[in-house]
This record gives sequence, C-alpha cells and structure tokens, in this order.
Amino acid sequence: MKAVILLSGGLDSSTVLYLAKSEGYSCYALSFDYQQRHRRELEAASAIASAVGVVEHQVVSFDLRLWGGSALTDDRIALPQERNLAQMSESIPVTYVPARNTIFLSFALAYAEAIEANRVYIGVNALDYSGYPDCRPDYIEAMQSVFRLGTKQGREGDPIEIVTPLIDLKKTEIIQLGDRLGVPWAQTWSCYSGDRVPCGTCDSCRLRLAAFEELGVVDPGMRDRL
Repeated sequence: MKAVILLSGGLDSSTVLYLAKSEGYSCYALSFDYQQRHRRELEAASAIASAVGVVEHQVVSFDLRLWGGSALTDDRIALPQERNLAQMSESIPVTYVPARNTIFLSFALAYAEAIEANRVYIGVNALDYSGYPDCRPDYIEAMQSVFRLGTKQGREGDPIEIVTPLIDLKKTEIIQLGDRLGVPWAQTWSCYSGDRVPCGTCDSCRLRLAAFEELGVVDPGMRDRL
C-alpha cells in the first residue's frame, strides 16, 4: 500500500506522516517550496522524512510571491504577533495563503496517481483557531469529489482517498498522538517568522506553546528559545 503525505515539517504534518507509516503504508512525502517566509520549515521536513524512513521525499518549487495576498508570501503584510486565542479566532488571519491547500492537494493527486497510491494524507485541523477555509470538512469533501471525478483511477472505480486523521482533534490530542507514535518534536518547525529560531510570538508558535503548556511539558522544539 502506498500513500502520499503532505509534509511541511510542522507538528501536524509530522504526526500524520508517522501515523501513515504506523498504519503500514509505504510513505512518499511531498513538500513545497513556494518562497514562503518560513522556508526554514523545509529543513524540518527533510529531517522528519529521513527520521521516519520514507520511500521518497519530493520538494516541489514554485513562487506564490508572484501575487502575494498573505503575510507568508508578501513581506509588506505584517505577521500577527502576540495574539491571544480569542483574537486568533475572530477572523481568517492574514497568514492564510490563497488556495494553498487546493494547490498542494492538486500536486499530491498527480503524484499519487502517477505512483498508483491508495491515499493522500493531509494534516488539516478544523479546530485550530486560525480557521483557514481550506482546512474544514466541507472543503475536504469537495476535494474528494475532485479526486474521484478528475482522475483515470477515480473514473475506473478506485479513487484515491484523502485522509485527514487530525481534522477533529485538539492540538493537545495531536501532541499526545505524536508522543505515542514517537514523533521527534525537536526536529519539527511551526514558526511563521523567517528567523533561524522560533519567534515564540506568531500565531503558530503561540498555539503550539499553549498546547504543550496545557499538557504540562516543555516543547522540545522551543527549548533553546525558552
């Protein structure tokens, strides 16, 4: 059994990769260099892919800075800092990258069909305070229809399945799952800033720190900063 796993190198996608491996799949990791502010995450993705032992790790390059529209692809848009959880949940944040998961899943679908994979794993989470529109169940359902209707494999009755094992989990539950699977948190990267060490103040860092704190442990990926 083969599976393509979308791997950013962050907490969620790393957990999903380890889960797919534990479920017996031959794992093909897929990462993206879209000239994001936090390209440091690609180093984490490479480390995680090596740690778990994937069959192949592909990095696809393209430039979403061509049209920006996000704090992650346009340096003129300020990165939100020091926001509490209530502020994060007020609206879709400027760190949302237009249609990013649609782009990612399209590449994953092409890759999966080319290697005759059964599944595409993606670490979207509908309970995350960021509330990105392309991380919600109705969006995934719509993309599953695309997978079925837009491929030879799907039209012949064997559609590639989109698997979203984290979609209904709290961040603390994701960490607990990752602990059971042996995810090396110190090698993962969640920070949105372009620095070499986690900033600890962007939305992604604060969500991660809050979850580890709730579990009563120090985040291994933040220990050097703290």
